Amino acid sequence: MTAPIRVLVCDDQALIRTGFATIIGAQPDLAVVGECGNGREAVDLAGRLRPDVVVMDVRMPVLDGIAATRLLAGVGAAHPVKVLVVTTFNLDEYVYEALRAGASGFLLKDAPPAQLLHGIRTIAGGAALLAPEVTRQLVGRYAARIRPAEGTPNDVGLTRRELEVLRLIADGLSNGEIAARLVISQETVKTYVSRILTKLDLRDRVQAVVYAYRTGLVT
Repeated sequence: MTAPIRVLVCDDQALIRTGFATIIGAQPDLAVVGECGNGREAVDLAGRLRPDVVVMDVRMPVLDGIAATRLLAGVGAAHPVKVLVVTTFNLDEYVYEALRAGASGFLLKDAPPAQLLHGIRTIAGGAALLAPEVTRQLVGRYAARIRPAEGTPNDVGLTRRELEVLRLIADGLSNGEIAARLVISQETVKTYVSRILTKLDLRDRVQAVVYAYRTGLVT
């Protein structure tokens, strides 16, 4: 049997934390290895418990979720952990910064339990999770305040089609939706996504979205 996915839940609101832990712990393929109420505790516990995924709130005392995510999943992290940020609509700026810090995805706190479970499994499996229905609102609303990065996607040799796919990723479309929009197969979309990530030296789709906004490819 495959070992269950080890999950650490971090949220300063006890009711939400307990609710998440109850939902996650009821799944045979998931195991809650710890709970905590601030980012500092999350970093400390992750070092001892080695979870596969940390479900992370953003606004917390002592150490917020952004700083904790940077320590857990950012460049130079001693033992990188995948982080799933859970947030609300009024935290646009914080979510953008969390994604830059290394989070593998985000969900809204009022998402159905099935989406939370899907999100944990998705990022544990090495993929990124973007909630398509909120990506443009969540990242795009903050895009006007993002300092543009130097260079453009064309500087690293993306083809016209790859640029088109990158724009659609940044719009929050799934591989299936991109395939339908461009009238190509999902396998072809996966190939384009892989090439884009390789050429831009990005880890996943979340970083691709951030990159697209920072370079002005999407406005």
